[in-house]
Amino acid sequence: MPKDRTPTRIQKKNRAAIMDAALEVFSAQGFRGATVDEIASLSGLSKPNLLYYFASKEAIYLALLERQLDTWLAPLHDLDPDGEPLEQLLGYVRRKLEMSRDFPRESRLFAHEIIQGAPRIGPVLSRDLKALVDEKAAVIRGWIAAGRIAPVHPHHLIFSIWSLTQHYADFDVQVRAVLGQEDPFEAAPDYLDTLFTRLLTP
Repeated sequence: MPKDRTPTRIQKKNRAAIMDAALEVFSAQGFRGATVDEIASLSGLSKPNLLYYFASKEAIYLALLERQLDTWLAPLHDLDPDGEPLEQLLGYVRRKLEMSRDFPRESRLFAHEIIQGAPRIGPVLSRDLKALVDEKAAVIRGWIAAGRIAPVHPHHLIFSIWSLTQHYADFDVQVRAVLGQEDPFEAAPDYLDTLFTRLLTP
């Protein structure tokens, strides 16, 4: 879509429809299994109309990944060096768990990309993601050095938070098969609060 003028209401609506349809298709089938025809059909637009907004399947995919990464990293950006360490970290855990509950398709889309070796978003991971994680790891080290939380490996702490929260989205079918009628997000917050409180309390 041309970028030299403000999108109209219809253009915004169509773009949103394409993004939502693409999210459904890509999160279920991955990049290779998805087709522009399927995305167009699900969005209610013709293929030529879709290609007016996005030049290719890869362009749609990248737009989704970039949007997801921005959303996914926002809680880590918000980790406040001047805040109470345990409160900050438990808040991060809760926000990540809420994102798994509220954005499961987006989480699975990102997981598909990572499992494939991050062929399209790899440079962003090694540049932007690494810089942010290194920055917050330094904050955690400072809290440890001040005796405000227990000694842990900062990077592996962040990895643990990711894996223990995103599991509920990426392995949703497995989680619900095991729990049956129980809502996984009823007990998970208290469980993870207890787990990380015990891990991090000096």
